Amino acid sequence: MIALSTDTDAPSAALTITTSDYHTAGEPFRIVHGDAPVPQGATVAERRVAAQHNAADADRIRQFLCQEPRGHADMYGGFIVPANDSGAHFGVLFWHKDGFSTACGHGTIALGVWATDTGLVASDPNGVTEVRIDVPSGRVAAFVERRNWTLVRATFRNVPSHVIARGIPVATSRGDVRADLSFSGAIYASVRAADLGLSVSPAHYTELIAAGREIKAALTHTAAAQHAADSRLSGVYGTILWEDLGTGHTPASPVRSRQRNVTVFADGEVDRSPAARAPVHGSHSWRPTARSHTGRPSSTARSSTRFFTRAGSPQQPRLPLRLRLRLRQSFRRSLARPSTPGNTSSFSIQTIRWA
Repeated sequence: MIALSTDTDAPSAALTITTSDYHTAGEPFRIVHGDAPVPQGATVAERRVAAQHNAADADRIRQFLCQEPRGHADMYGGFIVPANDSGAHFGVLFWHKDGFSTACGHGTIALGVWATDTGLVASDPNGVTEVRIDVPSGRVAAFVERRNWTLVRATFRNVPSHVIARGIPVATSRGDVRADLSFSGAIYASVRAADLGLSVSPAHYTELIAAGREIKAALTHTAAAQHAADSRLSGVYGTILWEDLGTGHTPASPVRSRQRNVTVFADGEVDRSPAARAPVHGSHSWRPTARSHTGRPSSTARSSTRFFTRAGSPQQPRLPLRLRLRLRQSFRRSLARPSTPGNTSSFSIQTIRWA
């Protein structure tokens, strides 16, 4: 329990906040489910706009939970709020150290597991349970598979995703490059790391962050980065710097395309997982190439984990399909779930009180 007594450090009234901490492949997700702020609005998208203006003290609470000593520079989490309607189990306002985001793939995975762990959504002990969640960019779903009550894997279905533009010229301090823009719940720019004279490796960690921030700043206010249907989804959320690892196709493996990437989002945060929506974006970037095969899985590696995506027909220009992200065997031990012997995931319940 943490007590704060200064006006600048505390919201306008004393309250207790209960959180559960999960992670998905090392990327943190703090779920605020006890006395979470609920800004006004008829939909989660409207509540996000209100939260950005500190309605219900949401922004101050976000900062309190994100900043040291309770958080860190790469912190992520969400406030549980009501769903838009009875079609979803609940809604969530995603947040990070710099504000409120429109979508979060790794957070969706964590929320699905949390909802079935806690009984908020009744779980099939020997099957797949669908958890429907309203987020600012639409309705997503997590699919949580268990065997004898033990978590086996989790997948998620994203909002409809599409390519916005390809080959946009961007002037950077490392030279001129070309970026692709795609929407997958948020708008991402994708740039080949080699075009910046970099590789996706720990040795270039600082330079990758600087390049990602520079590309985002250059594109976020351009006409190409404006969402056609909802201005609240406009602006570049992150930059994906990638390198091609070849097809990797063998008779024993159906994987057609392989890529290593680093996702730099918000104001220089680095996703510790493959960034669950990044492979969705990547699957669009691969689509025009000779290596892209409809219905064939593609893989995206980040650190020691790998995400898989499947893309639909190349004839579908805006991909009004549901892309599913499957976590394979190498990922299972670090799925978002409470800690048990032999499991590397982290879980805690914190009660934080302002006085």
